[in-house]
Amino acid sequence: MNKKVGIFCGSFNPVHNGHVALADYIARNSDLDEVWLVVSPLNPLKRTIADTLAPNEQRLDMVRLALGDYEHLRASDIEFSLPLPNYTINTLRALDAKYPETDFSLIIGADNLALFERWKDCDIIMADYDMMVYPRPGVDMDALVRKYPKVNVLKGAPLHDVSSTEIRRRISSGESVSGLVNPEVEEYIKDKKLYL
Repeated sequence: MNKKVGIFCGSFNPVHNGHVALADYIARNSDLDEVWLVVSPLNPLKRTIADTLAPNEQRLDMVRLALGDYEHLRASDIEFSLPLPNYTINTLRALDAKYPETDFSLIIGADNLALFERWKDCDIIMADYDMMVYPRPGVDMDALVRKYPKVNVLKGAPLHDVSSTEIRRRISSGESVSGLVNPEVEEYIKDKKLYL
């Protein structure tokens, strides 16, 4: 029986409590054995954030700190070794090659599913991998499910009113981010003087 792993890709710039709560919920309320947070060098659809992107290794460090005690969550740097610009299909194929005894599912937000036709080889991803989609505010899930009937909708997934963009804004303004990120992540950000 192959291990089942969900892949949750993101910039995690920085990782926040909403990311971790969502990954934990999915791991506990699905047939997945683990959820891996894959730290992405740069999303081809989000080139405008390049100037605010913390270095790859520092974002990976923060994810590792945030996942500390969660046995079923782990950080992955698989995309660091892939050519840029990277695309999700390349990540999935690289994971298949590296972990042949593992079945990978892709976890994305409904906002990303709404843009899915713009993804490279989206039809191949949809055909070859299970897709788990969590709701996002303002996105019509019913319409998306009609369009993509194969996706597994994570209806009870927690929605957190926090974003990495807001956290970076607060840090640059000297405001507190306590309660929004793991305390060790908060200390790391201060120590490395990130997002100032």
